[in-house]
Amino acid sequence: MHKKWMLYGANGYTGRLIAEEARDRGMMPVLAGRNDAAVEAVATEHGFDYRVFDLNNKQATEQALDGISVVLHCAGPFSGTSQPMIEACLKQACHYLDITGEISVFANAHAQSELARRANIVLLPGVGFDVVPTDCLASVLASKLPEAVELALAFESGGSMSPGTAKTSIEGLAGGGSVRRGRQVTSVPLAWKTREIPFLHATRSAMTIPWGDVFTAYISTGIPDIEVYMATPPATIRNLRRMRFIKPLLTLGWVQTWLKTRMGKSVKGPGKKARENSQMQLWGEVRCADGRCVSATMTTPDGYDVTVSASLGIVKYVLANEVEGGFYTPSLLLGPDYATTLPGVSLQLN
Repeated sequence: MHKKWMLYGANGYTGRLIAEEARDRGMMPVLAGRNDAAVEAVATEHGFDYRVFDLNNKQATEQALDGISVVLHCAGPFSGTSQPMIEACLKQACHYLDITGEISVFANAHAQSELARRANIVLLPGVGFDVVPTDCLASVLASKLPEAVELALAFESGGSMSPGTAKTSIEGLAGGGSVRRGRQVTSVPLAWKTREIPFLHATRSAMTIPWGDVFTAYISTGIPDIEVYMATPPATIRNLRRMRFIKPLLTLGWVQTWLKTRMGKSVKGPGKKARENSQMQLWGEVRCADGRCVSATMTTPDGYDVTVSASLGIVKYVLANEVEGGFYTPSLLLGPDYATTLPGVSLQLN
């Protein structure tokens, strides 16, 4: 029997890219979202069926998943949209995938692992650039140094943001930073630590950020201390550190709404040519208590193109295989080498 899968948020920036590539691959998702006209337009363009529903309507969401085997959820910020979809997937025995990079979303999904096991569904947040390449990089490094007690990951973005990513970043400013210490996710100030990162192409200054691997890399590797860095100019780091003093203001609802509205109007996401000319550089290092360390670099295409290829690959895998229910990270489900099977991704151990 042919299994159906759903792409929710199909009219968003990343959703449209995934829908276009799915068509080119001969995959047939049911497109979905809450905006009737926008979802219909994308579905008509690609010749897909579609369903319209708002995640705030529990009954409508559950009904919309009838007959669906896998949901690829692409409507962020996921801090507000993931749980309603997860609940519907648990109810309808439908595998849940999303493209989040938000630590709170990973933690919330992981807390429901036992429910997923009982429902025999996969809960796998982070099937895009957040966090497929970094998760696989962490797992490869951990396999080279099983005694590692520290993991540092870093990336440099060569492209611009989509509206959804920009809005999520606004939430991140209010939340501050996060690292993992002694197996526990720990809150730290914005731009808490800096270091020089030896990427393959150049050394860059970088600062700690609350990237999803702070949560997921521990699940994948068991390494108790984890930090994630983003390459950032020193002037920007200084400005972010000044923002620590206005953090209480950034947590106010009206401020968040105003900033997200401005971002939604001004940020459109990179065009095809810009993505083709963009690369992402990644670096990782594991270190054990006696000082031994192993590091590696990874190069990928633009993050949005990685999200498209990585997410569709995982959709295809889950549709084709009987997978035991529960919470997964990308490397736990498809193995540490999954990232390097994607177009344009290469890894070099140092």
